[in-house]
Amino acid sequence: MDKLVIEGGVPLRGSVDVSAMKNAALPIIYATILVSGKCRLENIPNISDVSTSFEILRGMGAEITRIGNSVIEIDTENLVGSTSDRQLVGQMRASYYLLGAELGRFGTSHVGYPGGCDFGVRPIDYHIKGLEALGGEVKTDEEYITINAPLGVRGNGVYFDGISVGATINVMLAAVLAKGITTIDNAAKEPHVVDVANFLNTCGARITGAGTDMIKIRGVEKLHGCTYAIIPDMIEAGTFMIAAAATGGHIKINNVIPKHLESIAAKLEEIGAEVEMLDDSVIVTGAEHYKRTSIKTLPYPGFPTDLHPQMAPLLSIANGVSNIRETIWPERFRYVHELRAMGAKIKVNEDSATAIIEGVKSLHPAKVKAVDLRAGFAVLIAALMTEGETEIYDIKYIERGYEDIVAKLTGLGAVIKKVPVTD
Repeated sequence: MDKLVIEGGVPLRGSVDVSAMKNAALPIIYATILVSGKCRLENIPNISDVSTSFEILRGMGAEITRIGNSVIEIDTENLVGSTSDRQLVGQMRASYYLLGAELGRFGTSHVGYPGGCDFGVRPIDYHIKGLEALGGEVKTDEEYITINAPLGVRGNGVYFDGISVGATINVMLAAVLAKGITTIDNAAKEPHVVDVANFLNTCGARITGAGTDMIKIRGVEKLHGCTYAIIPDMIEAGTFMIAAAATGGHIKINNVIPKHLESIAAKLEEIGAEVEMLDDSVIVTGAEHYKRTSIKTLPYPGFPTDLHPQMAPLLSIANGVSNIRETIWPERFRYVHELRAMGAKIKVNEDSATAIIEGVKSLHPAKVKAVDLRAGFAVLIAALMTEGETEIYDIKYIERGYEDIVAKLTGLGAVIKKVPVTD
């Protein structure tokens, strides 16, 4: 195991390039199961969740070749369905995309329960409901989810009671080769939903409406291989934007789609930071003092749940009392204990899933841990803000979703190193 050691109190300055979006890359990797032919995927992030996904597909018979640092060629012609390794599947949340991809190609799927970050109960009932609407018959036991479509996968209308990115994508995966037309009402509108639809369309699928609340999929006979570049990661970009403000720094963040960052830019400007949007980059300049604010997480284009934890350390030094209401994952407050250890004054109202943050003058260093992916970067931002040496343990969670983070932060002037845990 490794830990991060940070000597904080240094404003981050310079420029940084954003990697590809984890939440787009992972479903697109699993979507290659549906394709007849080779897929060349460009701008693939070098993170542990991607590596695990490649290991899962290789174990099922796929041929995966790395071409350079961020280009991968995937051939799933000889992939055998329902053979994924249960232990590997249990290491990550996005492995549930095997359900839709296998059902779409083979008419059956047998997959272990997904894992990933633990910040409360995250059921997949919307996924099951959507796949059942397409003709899937679902059985579960303590270890596996099994879906069979004895009459074949057939297009149908799917309505989600609540917005779910994963379920929206899983239904798209299952429906692209189905007989007939599938419509998804109350679909998620996130950029990575659009990116998955664009990839599938590039392979010959007929999907319209991605990015709206109604998606229509007209089933086709087969998909062909293609070359496709993954979109930039709006969550990584937003994380660096917050880090720039929190450290009083000045960062130019490159390789972004500014439209995707409007909600976070608005909040940073509201509390006192300066944000300049350019064609494919954004510049954030921190302030000496920040004002309080209220944040409510919402589906896109609202404020992202995946940027909520990173805002907490910044609001911990804002003047007055701020609050963050979490409407997507109400139990996503496990990071609060770690920030309290660094001097933050935060209490959580569990009834309303709201963190109430009373601003303090400064935080102090401590030994803390990353309890999940985004929470891990929350304590990392706190460490960067804080004068003195902070140690962060369980950094495997951070490495699940952020590529070369030590090198990127070092390039911005941070004093940070990854060292083995010896005790």
